[in-house]
Amino acid sequence: MSFIYHRTINLRDTDAAGVVYFANVLSICHEAYEASLEASGIHLKDFFTNPSIAVPVVHGNVDFFRPMFSGDKLIVSLVPHKLAVNKFEVHYEIVVENVLVAKAVTRHVCINPISRSKQDLSAEMIKWLETKRHDAEGEERIKSREIL
Repeated sequence: MSFIYHRTINLRDTDAAGVVYFANVLSICHEAYEASLEASGIHLKDFFTNPSIAVPVVHGNVDFFRPMFSGDKLIVSLVPHKLAVNKFEVHYEIVVENVLVAKAVTRHVCINPISRSKQDLSAEMIKWLETKRHDAEGEERIKSREIL
């Protein structure tokens, strides 16, 4: 099963036109990513301040299908995908009232924060990736059986 994150759009998330400012959608996705790590048992303070490993976002994109407004109740689902021994993507779907309003992707690369050279993902990240991937694959199998 993909990880599910609930979030209400706040006024501070919107622009002068009253809709969510485009860059804030990636911020909301990152909130969901952090919540997913924490739910998997990863201690966020240790993870984000680790002096020997960092996992920065190196690419992000969002496709918008409908506007989001202050007060909207979002359901953000995410599924991570391992791309290599040192790289992964997280795919996000954002839904408001059962309507898909946006999709996003963030790509992350594991590096040594001092040398800035790539390094293999940590064991805890590999466990997070594999657990979420297996959960999502199981969810897709269940959905495909329901269609039949």
